[in-house]
This record gives sequence, C-alpha cells and structure tokens, in this order.
Amino acid sequence: MSTGTGTLPAEGVRTMFDRIAPVYDAMNHVMTVGLDRRWRRVAAEAVVSPGDRVLDACCGTGDLTLACARAGGRVTGLDFSERMLERARAKSSAIEWVQGDALALPFEDGSFDAATVGFGVRNLEDLAGGLAELRRVLRPGGRLGVLEITQPRGALAPFFRLWFERGVPLMGRVVSGSSAYTYLPASVRRFPGPDELASLIREAGFGEVRYRLFARGIVALHLGVAE
Repeated sequence: MSTGTGTLPAEGVRTMFDRIAPVYDAMNHVMTVGLDRRWRRVAAEAVVSPGDRVLDACCGTGDLTLACARAGGRVTGLDFSERMLERARAKSSAIEWVQGDALALPFEDGSFDAATVGFGVRNLEDLAGGLAELRRVLRPGGRLGVLEITQPRGALAPFFRLWFERGVPLMGRVVSGSSAYTYLPASVRRFPGPDELASLIREAGFGEVRYRLFARGIVALHLGVAE
C-alpha cells in the first residue's frame, strides 16, 4: 500500500504520523485557514459536560484533547504515534496521554462519559470496529463526537478537489519534505459521506445520531449517544 491510495496498514499509519508530527499543527492551521481551532471547540462543547470522564481517541498532538479539558472534562488522550504524543505532552502535563490502538482500546467497558475523535477515524483500517470500540468504552448514555473531513457537493466541490488534490500535497512536500500529504486527499476520497458515516455510527450502537456541516460541507461533526 502507498500514501497515494488513501489506504495504509496500521504500521504505515504510525510511521507516516511519526514523520509529519513536527509540522502537523502548522499544516492543519494553514489548510483550514485557522478554522480547525473553532471546529474542535464546537465538537468539545457539544459532547463534554463539566466533570465528565472523556476519551479523545486518535488525539494526535492534542488540540481537541485540550478543547475537551477546557470544556470541563477529565480527559485521556490516546494515539498510535509516539512522536505525536511527545508534542501533546509538551502542551499539557495535566492530561493523561496514552499510546494505544483505537481498534483495541486499553480501557474497561463503560470507562468514559464522552468520547471524541478529531480527523482520525478515516485512518482506521476497520472503521466499523473502531466505532464499536468507542461504544464499548462509553457508558450507556455516553456521548460521541466525530469530527472529520468530507467531500462537499455543489459549486464548492471543484475548488475543494483542486485544493486537496493539488495544493495540499504540494504544500506538504514543501513543509514536511515528504510525500505523506498525498495520503490526505486519497483518504478523503475513499471515506464514507456524512449520511453513510451516520449509518455506521448507528450500527455501532449509538442513537440520536445527527451531524452538522462546516465550511460548506468540507467538515462534518457527527454526534451520537451510546445506547
């Protein structure tokens, strides 16, 4: 498998994110014109109540984890990449940072009141399995928030494709010195649309599933409640 196909084995995902960890935050902010900060804040506030035990899975460098903490949660951030976690730990020593696999979460059933994933579920080899794991570690009534890039429809679609197909890989090569960011547009192309992802979340054991679109449909925030 290669980055150009949008599908990588688990070890390939880990290696890729270890490599791009030093530029990950900068690339996110540039690609979204800084809007990613607001999207993370909205996601955290939608699912986290003060005092909640919160899991931020696929936490990367920890920006959504920190947003969950600011919303009042007692948060654990989990990621596959140790290099990403090094940067997360530098942002806060008050949060528990755990290296682990989102497909085999190292937590007991019902350990959390809320769970979030920001721009991470598209990297899972088994999306349905990852959603099922999130349901397992949530108590009944626990809340899930999944923030993810999607493909807009209508007039914006051609500009989105031009930016993600050409602009993002080129910028990634300049900033990171590697071809890792060719993976992003390919992974978005193969990822389920908002309605299909909502169905997968329901099938994983969540009710009250709904989603909200940002930036004219470029990003979707899916919400659900563990049944």
